[in-house]
Amino acid sequence: MDKKDIEKQDVGKVVLQELTGGDPQVKKKKSSFWKTIEIPMLAIFTGLIIGAIMIAATSETVYAAFGQSIWKGFGTAFSEIGTAYWALLTGSLGNVGNIITALQSGDVVQIRRAFNPFLESLVQSTPYIFAGLACALGFRAGLFNIGVEGQLFMGAAAATYVGYSITGLPAYIHMPLAFLAGALGGGLWGMVPGLLKVTTGGNEVINCIMMNYIAYRITTWLLTGPMSRPGTGGMPISPVIQKSAEIPQFFGSPIRFHLGFFIAIAFAVLVWWVLFKTSWGFNLRTVGANPRAAKYAGMSIAKTTILGMAASGALAGMAGANEVLAVNHSMSIGLSSGYGFDSIALALLGNSHPFGVIFAALLFGILKNGATRMMVVSAIPIDIVTVLQALIIMFVAAPAIIRSIYRLRKPKDEGAATVILSGWGGEK
Repeated sequence: MDKKDIEKQDVGKVVLQELTGGDPQVKKKKSSFWKTIEIPMLAIFTGLIIGAIMIAATSETVYAAFGQSIWKGFGTAFSEIGTAYWALLTGSLGNVGNIITALQSGDVVQIRRAFNPFLESLVQSTPYIFAGLACALGFRAGLFNIGVEGQLFMGAAAATYVGYSITGLPAYIHMPLAFLAGALGGGLWGMVPGLLKVTTGGNEVINCIMMNYIAYRITTWLLTGPMSRPGTGGMPISPVIQKSAEIPQFFGSPIRFHLGFFIAIAFAVLVWWVLFKTSWGFNLRTVGANPRAAKYAGMSIAKTTILGMAASGALAGMAGANEVLAVNHSMSIGLSSGYGFDSIALALLGNSHPFGVIFAALLFGILKNGATRMMVVSAIPIDIVTVLQALIIMFVAAPAIIRSIYRLRKPKDEGAATVILSGWGGEK
């Protein structure tokens, strides 16, 4: 076959693809991408609709308007919903009008303040990214790491100690050292349930719950004893970390946006690379999907389980280290607002994929940051946002509900993506 015949075949293939709607491989990838985001997007949309109904149903103004006329009632309900969601949006992403005015003025301070709501949402999202990655990695390994909260506290305690007790180091050494200490503290704490699982057959869920309580008590003892700040009368708060240990912030107060956000994104990319581009990641995913087949193929179930829990705990420890080194600059009992437990929801919403976790964390950060302004502007209880998050997760965790509502066809390969979580006495 000469060169002209080959060229003719190539031209014919292109023409055929155009007539049939494009490259089948490209169409397959697009279809796969949509199938991946279809349920989460519809879950978010459905959650917002139900949230709107709840906003209207809990408003006294709406009830008073319905007492006058049904049309006035519906008009007031839509107005209340619009005001609440607009406050949520501007409180988390910023007001477009204010941003344009600030940019036209050229005043650096005014520009920073106009963009601060969006930047603050990124600050709120950062610990969610680390915690979500921790839980997602555990899911990929077939492990239900419900101990992220305890691992976060132990990582924060380790980072805090290294941050304030070591002096005289330059920032380019001290800050990474404190951050890695947090990862080590969380990793060692997470490794314990993995060891118990492979040596005694103990369920990691029960062990992680118990380890959470132990972590709370240990950190309380540390903060009221050996790590207590002098002059506070035993209040549960640590000394302030050294300036050299701080993760730098990009702007002055009150803007808190810091380098930790980009560190979290970098670790999300690293986790993706490890999971999908390395042999260890392949082994981990294989053990999580089918431990019996993995054992038959010669993979070490015990080693993978221990390392998987340790890596998951290390990511959780980074979440705690980030909050201490970048935001609070000291540790207290109220360090976490439930990041560890929200991580389960993040992993589910992100389909246990690192990039999916990023978008889920951004969503949670936006909702959390905008909730305060929504409460101030429209007098809507901040708990509505928590209910909204719960509704979204419920719909993601129960995709059959979404398919029933929107009359969607169940994909044939859905079972292949299901995470198999082993119970008592997993394979060794």
